[in-house]
Amino acid sequence: MEVPSLQGLGFEHGVLTQERAKEVAEKRKSIKIGVPKEASDEERRVAISPAGVATLVSNGHEVVVGEGAGEAAHFSDTEYAEVGGTIARSSSELYSNSDLIVKVGPPTDEEVVLMHEKQVLISALHLGDTSPTFLKKLMDLGVTGIGFEFIRDSEGTLPIVRMMHEIMGTMAVQTAARYLESAEGGKGVMLGGISGVPPSNVVILGAGVVGEWAARTALGFGAHVIVLDNDLGKLRTIEHYLGRGITTAMATEQYISQALLTADVVVGAMMAAGQKAPIMVTEDMVASMRDGSVVVDTVIDQGGCVETSQPTTHSKPTFRRHGVIHYAVPNMPSNAARTATYALTNVLVPYVIKIGDAGSVNEALWTDVGLRNGTYTYRKHLTKKSLATMFGMSHRDIELLIASGI
Repeated sequence: MEVPSLQGLGFEHGVLTQERAKEVAEKRKSIKIGVPKEASDEERRVAISPAGVATLVSNGHEVVVGEGAGEAAHFSDTEYAEVGGTIARSSSELYSNSDLIVKVGPPTDEEVVLMHEKQVLISALHLGDTSPTFLKKLMDLGVTGIGFEFIRDSEGTLPIVRMMHEIMGTMAVQTAARYLESAEGGKGVMLGGISGVPPSNVVILGAGVVGEWAARTALGFGAHVIVLDNDLGKLRTIEHYLGRGITTAMATEQYISQALLTADVVVGAMMAAGQKAPIMVTEDMVASMRDGSVVVDTVIDQGGCVETSQPTTHSKPTFRRHGVIHYAVPNMPSNAARTATYALTNVLVPYVIKIGDAGSVNEALWTDVGLRNGTYTYRKHLTKKSLATMFGMSHRDIELLIASGI
């Protein structure tokens, strides 16, 4: 049975002291929140589920949902309306009636035109697709832009990035299992084998979150799993959590070459923070693999860690090179749209409620370091140093801007 997890959404309100409850009530402000239908055909997620809208409405906020926003994730307009959401029949209606826009992908040029002065935007930023022109448009409008891939929680982790990486790791193995089937042109083997028939060999490059969840899923299928990484500490950690059922090794050229000779599946999950992914698998290594094997490159949005990888789409997800099936869709979580929407809701709704409880986005940014870390434009200034460096633009420290009231 599907349970729409909303962990933390009732949050601290039930355990507030009387003094704190009074303080929150005095500051609390009703926010008009817009949840648009995503413009890209490749994006099937919606930023907030109906259960999340119900929580926001119960906290005194108004939520406007774009017509058909949840269809691709199998959430109907009726479900949103039944919990108190208002269905907007056009994008202009939604944007003009919202103080805060919550969406999955960054707004398109057509959507930016619809934004108004001092609006708040919470969405992914997608560094690879970001341009100085886009940033300047938001700054000219005085839009507070918060990139949810930069939001940190109280433990210092990036909760949305982690959840999407968990989905990517799981889906990488599920996808590989499908393309190994004969009907898909694969080798016609099962990941886990059966009695008397050995399991498939799954080679995972990278022992981070994506690699860990790929390994968990492959083990669940019953596959033989090898995880390679350049970081010995990460290999120790993944072995500690998953046990000796997996084989770990340093990601040297020799080990990778040997592992790929018998690999049925290769999952590329080797990332480099803020940089292009390192090439770990050369074209010669791919050529040495057996026909019908599968490569799933989960870091293709960072350039990919397999030399023969090139970006594909949900509508045309694979291609063959040297007889090996390659799957390299940059936005894998979109293919598990409903699960991913619940994950986004679990993280985003509490932050929206925090903004309302604080009385303004300014106060929320001042009191919540995670939101501050996610902010890249504020009061007509660029506040993310990494973006300023990337595009040769000037930036201002957000804490100084908030403190000065500029």
